[in-house]
Amino acid sequence: MKPPETPEELAESMHRAAMHERTIALAGNSTKRLMAGPIEPADEAISTAGLRRVLEYEPRDLTISVEAGLPWCELVSMLAQNRQMVPLDPPFAGQATVGGVIASNSSGPRRRLYGTARDLVIGMRFATLEGKLVACGGMVVKNVAGLDMAKLMIGSFGTLAAIAVVNFKVQPAPEVERSFLLPFRSLPDAIAVRNGILTSALQPAAIDLLNPAGGLSVGNRTWLLAVRAGGNAAAVDRYEHELAAMADGMAFEDSRQAALWRHMESFTPRFLEKHADGTVVRASCTLKELEAVMASFEGPALARAGTGVCYGYFEQSAAAQAWLLEAGRRGWKAVIEFAPEERKRSLELWPSPGGDFEIMRRIKNLFDPGNLLNRGRLYSRI
Repeated sequence: MKPPETPEELAESMHRAAMHERTIALAGNSTKRLMAGPIEPADEAISTAGLRRVLEYEPRDLTISVEAGLPWCELVSMLAQNRQMVPLDPPFAGQATVGGVIASNSSGPRRRLYGTARDLVIGMRFATLEGKLVACGGMVVKNVAGLDMAKLMIGSFGTLAAIAVVNFKVQPAPEVERSFLLPFRSLPDAIAVRNGILTSALQPAAIDLLNPAGGLSVGNRTWLLAVRAGGNAAAVDRYEHELAAMADGMAFEDSRQAALWRHMESFTPRFLEKHADGTVVRASCTLKELEAVMASFEGPALARAGTGVCYGYFEQSAAAQAWLLEAGRRGWKAVIEFAPEERKRSLELWPSPGGDFEIMRRIKNLFDPGNLLNRGRLYSRI
């Protein structure tokens, strides 16, 4: 059957399968197949990769509307021509689709300043199993009508409906950007400088922390803080002056800066490519807890040190499971974010869903009472 190429065709495909109670595997380019729960066998596969149009873009309005199958890298390239951006910095950016990035709520280093998809998506259209196209939000940055419905789709891994169109709030690119890589002998030293940055007048776009095993990937087996600064020339010079007073380090601009942040953004894909049983855990913690979480990893680890999101990398899935169980005993909120497909059914991916999980189950039942759509993709829980 021909893959859908318009939102209307997508809605029709969803409805046709649901009418016959056929289970559905929904995806874009499947770059997140190792992420979250297993891809259960399904009667039909529906891809949004054929929906690739740019529906509306007026650079002066700082908004853009695109279909879900548009490759993320094409969106980035198009906006860059007008010195604009949607700064989510997702992993797998070279192959991922817009819909996949939003459905998995993927983000990267600049989350610290610009937020996640919930902060940058201002509207959406999605196709339901009833064959309806539901519109929420709009193309106006301050428009909040129906926006909560769009927020339900963000991070749902296609378990509720099929994202067809996404409207973004676009950000202007900084006039000047400069990045800094600061090495430290110990984790407390790195955290102290992190704290100094956060309590100063500086507001960098990103503050990433690599442990020594992670720093080895850039040829420096120490604790490393990577700081990304932007603004006018005077503001960026101030960053360099103030950071120099906190720690010795190196400054990066232009192609070297771009290479540094590509390395940070693609840390997970690169690790998974190298290790057949590679498994990645994600912990969400307070800024105060971040030091203890990072100290707990024996292998490579990377933290968004200004937001409290930590990633630990394990060459064996059993070691990741053991870490996750210990994290639960210590009260940390964590999941196994990436794991080999054949291991997922034997792993407890999301041990502690939290108090709002029953609400999530009710929402799933409202959208998909027959449990036809992307069964188990939400960390085997939904």
